[in-house]
Parts: sequence; C-alpha cells; structure tokens
Amino acid sequence: MDPIKVPLPLPVLAADWSAPAHDFHAFTPVSAAVQREIEPVGPHFLAHARRKRYKRTFSEDERITAAETVKKVEQDDDGEISEAEDPMMLGRDAKDWKEQDHYAVLGISKYRYRATEEQIKLAFRKKVLRHHPDKKVSAGKDQDDSFFKCIQKAAEVLLDPVKRKQFDSVDEGADVEPPSKKATQKGNFYKMWGPVFAAEGRFSKKQPVPRLGDANSTKEDVEAFYDFWYNFDSWRTFEYLDEDVPDDNENRDQKRHVERKNANARRKKKTEDTARLRKLVDTALELDERIKKFKQQEHAQRNKKRLEKEAETKRLAEEAAKAKEEEEKRRAQQEAAEKANKADAKKAKEAAKNAAKKNKRVVRGAAKEANYFAEGDASAAQIDAALNDVDALLAKIDHEELAALTAGLNGKTKGADIKGVFAAEAKRLVSAGKFKEGELKTLE
Repeated sequence: MDPIKVPLPLPVLAADWSAPAHDFHAFTPVSAAVQREIEPVGPHFLAHARRKRYKRTFSEDERITAAETVKKVEQDDDGEISEAEDPMMLGRDAKDWKEQDHYAVLGISKYRYRATEEQIKLAFRKKVLRHHPDKKVSAGKDQDDSFFKCIQKAAEVLLDPVKRKQFDSVDEGADVEPPSKKATQKGNFYKMWGPVFAAEGRFSKKQPVPRLGDANSTKEDVEAFYDFWYNFDSWRTFEYLDEDVPDDNENRDQKRHVERKNANARRKKKTEDTARLRKLVDTALELDERIKKFKQQEHAQRNKKRLEKEAETKRLAEEAAKAKEEEEKRRAQQEAAEKANKADAKKAKEAAKNAAKKNKRVVRGAAKEANYFAEGDASAAQIDAALNDVDALLAKIDHEELAALTAGLNGKTKGADIKGVFAAEAKRLVSAGKFKEGELKTLE
C-alpha cells in the first residue's frame, strides 16, 4: 500500500506580529523554505486525524478515548471477573481499610492466600479501570473516590510481602470451620476434614504440609500426619490487629505503653490459637475412622499373640504332663521289673540255698555212706574227723562247685568210689590254694 501524502504548509505569522526587541535578535537571515515529504504515521497523527474528524478538543478526545479503552478492557476481561461487587463494600469508607477484606476488594477472594503477584496486579488494574474517579466524571456521576482508595490500599497491602503475610495471618475469609461431631458421619470424614487441615496448613513454617489421606492410608502415614499437627510450627504473628502506635515523639511513654499492649495481645492470641488448633486436632483424631481401625487391628493382633501364647503354654504343659506320665509309667515298669527280678532272685537264692542244703546233706550222707572213710567200724574220733573235713570242704566251695560235687557223688554206693570223689575234690581245692597239703587228712 502506497503511503498517503498530505501537504502541510508551515504556519504563517500574523500580519501584526513583531518580535520584541529585548526577546529577539537575528544573527543571520532566515533561510529559504524547503519542500519535504512527510508520511502521516504514528499514534499522534491518528489522534490528530481523530480530533479533526470529530471536531474534538484535546481534553475531550482524551476523556472519550480513555472511556472506550476502559469499556474494551472490561469487555475483554469479563470472562475473568467472577465475583459480584457487594454494594456495602462499594460504600466502604477508606479510613476503615484495616477492617476491609483486601482480596474481596480486588475481586480475588476465591484465591486469597493462593493468589500470585501477577493475579493481584491484574485484579488491581481491572478495578482501577472500573472505578477510577475520572471514569465517574465522564459518566456524569459524583466524584467519590472512597472505594478507589480502598482498592489502592488493598493493592498496597497485598503487593507488599510483609504486609500481606500479616493480613493473611488474620484472614478469616480463608478459614474453614471444622465440622461438628454430629455432622461427621461414617465415610465423609476425609471430605469434611480435608479442607480444614488444608486451610490451617497455610500457617505452617514447614512445607509441604502432609495431607489427611483417605481410608487406604497406612498406619505410618496417619501417625506421621498427626505427629506433624501435634508439633505444628506456626508463623502467625497477629501483628495486623495491633493498635496503631502514635507517631508523637513527645509522648514516648504512651508509645511504649501501646507497644507493650500490642505485644501482650499478640502473645495472648498466639496462645489461644495454639489451644484452638490442639483442640481441632484432638477432635479429628477422635473422629478418625482409621484410628479406630488400627486399634481394632492392634487389639486383634494382641489377642492373636495372647491366644498363640496360651496355646503354646497349653501345648508345653500337655507335653510336660505326657512326659511325666510316661516317666512315671516307665519308672513303675522299672520298679515292677526290679521287684520281679528281686523276687526271682530271692526265689533263686532260696532255691539255691535249699539246693545247697540238700546237696550238703547229700555230701554229708555220702560221707556216712562211705563209713566216714574208715576201715571197719568207725570210731567216734574217726567220725568227727571225717565230718570236720567234710564241713571244711563245704565251707570252701560255692553252690556250683557243691552241685558238681553232688553230681559226682550221685550213683556212687561203694565207699571206695565215694572216697575217690572226695579225694579228687580235696586235691582240686589244694591245687586251687584253698587248702594246704595234708589239711584234709581223711579225704586225701
């Protein structure tokens, strides 16, 4: 597109104009005029053309243009504005700025402490465009700038990190009231208490704040959640509610008094807030269904361990009783066996004793049968000598040897045969060292 050329001649001085002698002094003559081409571009040319077309003065054009710009911005930003302006808020006195809700004044109460600096600046710009006193004048309204001052104060507080933190410390609009015990029904605990802890978490020095979780949260997560809240470290200072300290340097005592009063009020509010939060956490802990579930599981686990311990104790007792019973049975059997063995041994001993007595009678009878080993009729001395030797022999031999001697004498009827058996036994005993040679004279 070719540029449009507009001829603009230099302005012509009035015919009666003349430069005062004391203000003007020509050093050189004025040069001749030069014809140049100027392209009409830029906002200033457009403003000039607009004024010429609509026959406006500079002030009229600026006012109308500003109004159109505000309207256009409002139309463009209508989608971003979601909060209706309360008529009572619009009529607020700027002197009461400490009692106003700065987020509501800027129309971002839905964001509150989560609002970014960019969102605050954008909201401030929208409110300025909508409520600027010049706009009211252009609309033919009274030039009341009270709410505009409220907007400025809200931006001043919220765009200052320190002041905003002080305001957020006491911002009741961001609080979420905890539900009552009656309102907290089974299954809705997490839905109703989650926003409460999320709102309280904005005051934590430690970030991120653990979430409440749900019914599937582990015991470790739940214990960590309540440990965090029972050891909650809050940055709330309540300075925003301080009474204004007088700037009068002459009254220093009054100034110090107000400062001490503010410090005491902050400490009191801090203590009350700590107690409030502790009560809130206690109530949540009492209503938390997971705590009840964990206690039931622990109780069941303890019962299981107790039952297992009782079963193990019973098993060990039964095994001990069984072992004792078997031991008693074995001991009884052993005692019975020993008793039987003793009885058998006694019987055997008595039998052996009786057998020995019988065998001794047989041996003594054999000596008598052999006529006491004498030729012809045995004298009393021969009889005593023979019986003494037989008794001495019997005293030196055991039952088995006695039985063998008796067996050797059985069937012997002749004196010589009987004496031969006695002689062989006497010889054996002498060889064994039980008798000396010639000690059994009648038997050798």
